Amino acid sequence: MIVNKEIEFKTFISEDDYVNLLKEFELENNIFAQTNFYFDTEDTKLMAEKTVLRIRQKGNNFKLTKKTRAEVGADETHILLAKDKALELLANGFDAKIIELPYFVTKIAELTTYRASVPYKNGTLFLDKSVYYGHVDYEIEYEVDDVKQGTKDFNTFLDTYHIKFKESIRKSKRAYDHRN
Repeated sequence: MIVNKEIEFKTFISEDDYVNLLKEFELENNIFAQTNFYFDTEDTKLMAEKTVLRIRQKGNNFKLTKKTRAEVGADETHILLAKDKALELLANGFDAKIIELPYFVTKIAELTTYRASVPYKNGTLFLDKSVYYGHVDYEIEYEVDDVKQGTKDFNTFLDTYHIKFKESIRKSKRAYDHRN
């Protein structure tokens, strides 16, 4: 298992802002797709606990991730999965003890993000177009190691590109709320 701390700042943006930022940072040809498959118990215990459990697919690579809220940011635990194992978990659900959760979980939603990334100041800037159950939205994520400097840099970025902050909802919640 791999464990790390995630500190990120996010805001929804318009499609025009997304397209303009892709051009500004010359990222139009550097977009890749990743699909998140979200898991929970039948009675959504993880959602109630503000824990996200997902398998992320990038090409033929699969990673199981548990994200839990922390005092600062989120704590993430990752397990790399072989493709056949990931497909088995997606199809049948699984005992989440493998990632230190005491529940049996099944897939509850999925969302595909078309993502471009670029280094920006002291972190990494992600430009995301997310597609799920007939919905499309756009957002900026800025991942950093230091919350104080990250806050300053993120606000400077928003000011520089005249982007009004609009609080993002977690991708897992968006997908869950709009599933068929």
